[in-house]
Amino acid sequence: MMSAHGVLQRLFGTVRSRWTRLSEALRGPIRAIGAFAWRSLQQSFTALHNGLRSLVLRSSRKVVDSEGQPLDQNLDTLAENECTLALYLPDIPTAGLEAPSIKWLLETSTDPEVFLTAASLVPHVDWPLDLDVSDMLPQLLYNFASCVDIQRQIVPSLKDKASVCIMALSHLYCGRVLQAHPNHGEILGQRERDYNVFREMRWMNLGTADKTVLSTTMNLCPPIDDDPACSIYLRRFEDPISVLEWLSHSLPYHFVIGRGNEGVEELAIAVISRLLSSPSTPSNQIVANCILLAGVMIGVRFDKKDIARIDKSAALPELAQPLVTQFQKVLWAWDGGDVDTDSTGVTRQAWKLLDVICRILEPARAYYYTPPSQTMQNLDVCRKIYSQARSSERSYPWEFLGDLQNALHFTLTAAHISCDPARLWYARFWQDDSHPPEDFDWLVDCLYYIHPHNQEPAYDILLLLHGLGARCSPTKQHMFIGSLIACMGGWMPNSLRHAALRAVHSVRKEMALIHAIDDASFRDMVLTELSPAILTAVCPGPGATPTDDGSDRIFDRRRDACYLELVFALARNSDWHSHLSGDHHIDQCISMIAGHRLIPHAFYLAGILLRIAPEQWSPTSLDSITEQQWWYMLSSAWMNAYDTIDDIHCFEFLPDLVQGTKRYMRVAETFELQMLIRYVDDIVEKLERRDSEQEGRGEQGQGVAVAVKELRTVVSDMLERMVKSDEVVST
Repeated sequence: MMSAHGVLQRLFGTVRSRWTRLSEALRGPIRAIGAFAWRSLQQSFTALHNGLRSLVLRSSRKVVDSEGQPLDQNLDTLAENECTLALYLPDIPTAGLEAPSIKWLLETSTDPEVFLTAASLVPHVDWPLDLDVSDMLPQLLYNFASCVDIQRQIVPSLKDKASVCIMALSHLYCGRVLQAHPNHGEILGQRERDYNVFREMRWMNLGTADKTVLSTTMNLCPPIDDDPACSIYLRRFEDPISVLEWLSHSLPYHFVIGRGNEGVEELAIAVISRLLSSPSTPSNQIVANCILLAGVMIGVRFDKKDIARIDKSAALPELAQPLVTQFQKVLWAWDGGDVDTDSTGVTRQAWKLLDVICRILEPARAYYYTPPSQTMQNLDVCRKIYSQARSSERSYPWEFLGDLQNALHFTLTAAHISCDPARLWYARFWQDDSHPPEDFDWLVDCLYYIHPHNQEPAYDILLLLHGLGARCSPTKQHMFIGSLIACMGGWMPNSLRHAALRAVHSVRKEMALIHAIDDASFRDMVLTELSPAILTAVCPGPGATPTDDGSDRIFDRRRDACYLELVFALARNSDWHSHLSGDHHIDQCISMIAGHRLIPHAFYLAGILLRIAPEQWSPTSLDSITEQQWWYMLSSAWMNAYDTIDDIHCFEFLPDLVQGTKRYMRVAETFELQMLIRYVDDIVEKLERRDSEQEGRGEQGQGVAVAVKELRTVVSDMLERMVKSDEVVST
């Protein structure tokens, strides 16, 4: 049997034959390791660790196989409470990782460039907590010291090497602290305390990124008297994305071991904010890091080995929901008092995270769900903030607006409602009819007090009010409509005007019944001010140049649908006709016809123009629609009618549509009449099916059905005459 020494010699000979090629690949300036280098490392050292696992385990390398040995006794779940979360990340045995190979390189290589390349890989691979790296830390310190001159400053030509050593050393130090907690002591094995070693390194002529890394690592050292300078680099930094990503991975360690001081909190919030505010879409790994960091800050507990994993993206579905759940629980527990009096610090940290929590949740919205009942509880937190602001002794407590805006934004984001103005017309809204309108009067009050000077929270309130059906008690209706009119003013931003238009759309049926309003001043205000405000909401502001793109473009299919449905509802009441005509809504409708933007909105356009008699139109509108345009609009309206007549107000318009169609069908072509018969047949079939299911609408429903069937007969007769005429001409 071959001796162990002989086996090792043969294996190292295999490694040496590839090492020459690897060294050649690594010559020159240090850059990212190439594909060839990775392939060589994997082929060589996988053979080494798999082929001689038993020999390696008995060697002096101290590499412990996680499959063969139990985890350190401190690797149990960090806290036994209801916030504990175990991630289902697949275990990777030590033999299947790159870490042992990199460890071997760092401990054995005499080639400086090979050592530097291997050290640069340290923060990018998994280092299991049961892998002993105690020998690597002094070696990295030694290589860092080789970059320092006699004046205790970094040699300019060796700054890259020093930076690589700092990052590798800090990364491994974080893992050692997490592994040994709560009984960790001095880890570096130097005569000086770990804290002093890192502090001396930080005093050297390093870049801000290196100082940020060192300051962060210093905070993990065993407690020492506070160093006032320690927090400077935690608050002000301009670091590359690679450092920010490392910080998002390492900062949870601070909160786990109880070192999450105010400077670390600010750094964590800044890191999350910058990573998720990048112009490029953040990777799932970055999103998972940010969610876990935020979760740890507000009390969610994780297993140590899950925190130590570099790539947590596979656990993203498990991370998002607990973050939302725990964050909401912290908010709900707040009683409206001073968050700084919270003895645990969890509530204070949650409030600090309010500004960035939505950015964390936005890319993970597919992985969490908030039922309407929880949305209402989130809304109650917003109410507490507003109540606290209104009860303040100051005339207007502006300092509360930031918290209110963040709480409103979180409420919307948790409910999967996008606050992006570009998605306003596409946003999904929930409807909650389980609460009386009086429960939302405070939102109307809040909108009234803040909309003139604070458009962003006003925009969020309008989104919420729309989602709630824009309901309020009768005593607040005057205030509500007045605020909506103000928000649709031409001086307001597009997003606020459009959100107000959606809110008015929600109460269009109530506004149509203007004659039922007992308050004369309220009725006059609605008639004289609401109509021009509605038009302002869809037209470019004063001095704006009309364009075909942007949020205020001339035509927008969804915005125009909202506008036309609203005006269509108002046009049901003759009290509105003179106002709609005088405020140029007829001109706006005609411009849509002239722009050939008919088909999606033809039914509502026809309803507006047929209900408001031409004698009430402005002189410029009169006779501005050709017969051909009338016919195109009316035939398109029948195409849309099948999907709209489930609404009673659309259903009752059908007789008027029948009369208008008879008036202008004389300009139709044969194929157009054939298509019209198909549309009318579909409507007749739907009406008959409704009657057979005993869902008819009484005498009114019968009258509508008779009118539609009569139109079908008239169109069929006309089509028959046209066909015969064509046959005669052909003969």
